[in-house]
Amino acid sequence: MAVAQQAWSAGAKPAASDPPASPGWQGVLRLDFARRGERTALVRKRHQGPLVVQRTFHPEGAACHAYLLHPPGGLVGGDELDLSVAVGEGAHALMTTPGAAKFYRSLGDWSTQRQVFRLAPGAAFEWLPMETILHGGSRSRLINRFELGEGARLIAWEMVALGRPGSGDHFPRGALDQRLEVDREQMPLLRERLSLDAEDPLRKAPWGLQGQAVFATLLASPAPEGLERDLREALQPLSGVRMGVTRCPEGLLAVRVLGPGVEPVRQTLEQVWRTIREPVVGRPPCPPRIWST
Repeated sequence: MAVAQQAWSAGAKPAASDPPASPGWQGVLRLDFARRGERTALVRKRHQGPLVVQRTFHPEGAACHAYLLHPPGGLVGGDELDLSVAVGEGAHALMTTPGAAKFYRSLGDWSTQRQVFRLAPGAAFEWLPMETILHGGSRSRLINRFELGEGARLIAWEMVALGRPGSGDHFPRGALDQRLEVDREQMPLLRERLSLDAEDPLRKAPWGLQGQAVFATLLASPAPEGLERDLREALQPLSGVRMGVTRCPEGLLAVRVLGPGVEPVRQTLEQVWRTIREPVVGRPPCPPRIWST
């Protein structure tokens, strides 16, 4: 259980620079996936509050699919979600969500979603959630950390929507503190932090969000040589969507997507995933059933 204990402690510690949060409710979920014979199983699950996982599925045999349920009412100021996932040696887990994560207007306190994923040597993990919607007036902190062991394989994305333009919410007020960390064998591969205010010029800058309401990052590791070229040649971004592909050190691939709405950005991410899944994790595409409902 050493892997699970380390993931638990990593997920429980806020960064030293985090401002103190006012008391709100906490959703805590700890998951351990391990290989059992020819299949991966969810061998331990502990939760507090409304953050839960539904029963698991095995639509492709060995890999374990699990659906994470966010609180249906969303988060308000002072609320926290704390997710820690450990994937054991040789195991393969895929997680998605049946609906969006929602952050609502705050009177001043931050709402925090902290997620830590620890992959043991030879493990494979896919983190493919639906969008995170930041309603106007929200103050949201999104923290994602991936700790990869030797030979571990990862595909993960995060998609953020600033407001809901179709409903008249253009995120006129609010703030976002977004952090992304990837380590392999305790060596940093990626460190990113986005601090964005609703009035930040970055939202409209040509070198920033270019006036788009939805942005996403997809990470894949280890990405075979030439995969970024194959992506550029194979994919035709949907109307209004812009996509960039970058190869980072140590075989980490980063795909950035900008778009006017959730649906075209999500479709683009799914196209990328279908293209890279077999080269990265060694299995042909097997979309979660929830995607077709």
